[in-house]
Amino acid sequence: MSVEYDLVIIGGGSAGLVAASAGAQIKARVALIEKDKLGGDCLHYGCVPSKSLIHAAQIAYNVKTASRFGIYTDAPTIKLDEAMGHVHDVIDTIQEHDSTERFEKLGVDVIYGKGQFVDEKTFEVNGRQLKARAFLIATGSRPTVPPVEGLKEAGFLTNEQVFNVKDRPDSLAVIGAGPIGCELGQSFSRLGSQVTLLASRDAIMPKEDPEAAAVVQKQLESEGLRVLTNTRAERVRVLEGKKQILANGETITVDEILIATGRTPNVGSLNLEAAGVDYDKKGINVDSKLRTSNQRIYAAGDVIGGYQFTHVAGYEAGVAMQNALVFPTKNVDYRVIPWATFTDPELARVGLTENQARDRYGDDVFVLKQGFDGVDRALAESAGYGFAKFITKKDGTLLGAHIVGPHAGELIHEAVIAMSQKLKVSALQCIHVYPTLSEISPKTALQLTKQKFAKNTFLQNTLRKFFNWRRSIAG
Repeated sequence: MSVEYDLVIIGGGSAGLVAASAGAQIKARVALIEKDKLGGDCLHYGCVPSKSLIHAAQIAYNVKTASRFGIYTDAPTIKLDEAMGHVHDVIDTIQEHDSTERFEKLGVDVIYGKGQFVDEKTFEVNGRQLKARAFLIATGSRPTVPPVEGLKEAGFLTNEQVFNVKDRPDSLAVIGAGPIGCELGQSFSRLGSQVTLLASRDAIMPKEDPEAAAVVQKQLESEGLRVLTNTRAERVRVLEGKKQILANGETITVDEILIATGRTPNVGSLNLEAAGVDYDKKGINVDSKLRTSNQRIYAAGDVIGGYQFTHVAGYEAGVAMQNALVFPTKNVDYRVIPWATFTDPELARVGLTENQARDRYGDDVFVLKQGFDGVDRALAESAGYGFAKFITKKDGTLLGAHIVGPHAGELIHEAVIAMSQKLKVSALQCIHVYPTLSEISPKTALQLTKQKFAKNTFLQNTLRKFFNWRRSIAG
């Protein structure tokens, strides 16, 4: 069988773009198929627009609360359409790096259109049948819409529509209290909407350290967000132009509803059965080399489930590209995967939680904790709330790190480096610039020494006798 390409990539999001760029730069013949716009969910509906809106909301909040620093001003006039204009300006700027022209200059054949597999060796798009030595499926995911009676008829927003809203809703219900729901809920609240956050569990962000998530929830509530835990929407109706959500015997009346209840892999239109590719509701099944059940077809990013983050998609794309184009010898390594939720305060994590560590290692677990109220730079910026929590073994092996506080998404990387390079937590006790927020890391790491000393009564007694002796001979 003659093949036209070394690699055909289906999907022009984070994973697809990384694989296409890398493949072309090592002189492989690559085709990139995208049904809409290059850049994927992250650029157009996810990370980039949400962080741009978060920044605008942060400025509004800073103006509103400037009096705490002795600065007094009138309440800000917020024009949501102009804030969204900023969001789209950022998207347009970054889009230039993901442009068709850039990839074509690299040598990639960029093909726009919807397609599907017609057999185990062929993908058809725009009536053209593409054959390749290997394929990479990187079609991402889409918002999951819960099966709530009346929701579709009432209308709602997801992350795919919310950044095109021009008129600020006076009231907004956010169904889902994971990262997306919390980030956008806080942002709209700071921009002037009355926000109600519906959490189906007993706390927001249930995948995070419960103590850290509680810090974020306390801040959201202090800003006026109403957080309803253990609450599921049962029915939605429209009455006199308002949307009413019936949940737990209560009626929540709002102008608009935002759905943030997770993601669903985009597999339905690919005709994976014809290609012999196994999948389920969680996504395409892959092995440690990111091969599907069809050994010439690989998959990466949100479409395989797992860690649904842009940085993980990029990493997986590199592994899949190398295995597909060179030799299938590289395995994915998920041992050290960091992530962050960009609420205020931010919440960042890498590795195990305290409970996970205790389940795995039993009594050989130390929990090191340092509050930002002990970090002078945080106090100088009126941000002395939250903490860092490191989970270690007795020998200092770092098992996990959780930071909730100012710039946690940046601060987590010291722990990420330590874990990826298999350094002991004591490595974080190197000299840090004063005063910086990064002092949280050595202060937290020092807690292991303090805890071990507190438990070592023999050493304490020995030192007590030593210092008594020194004082006696000095006198």
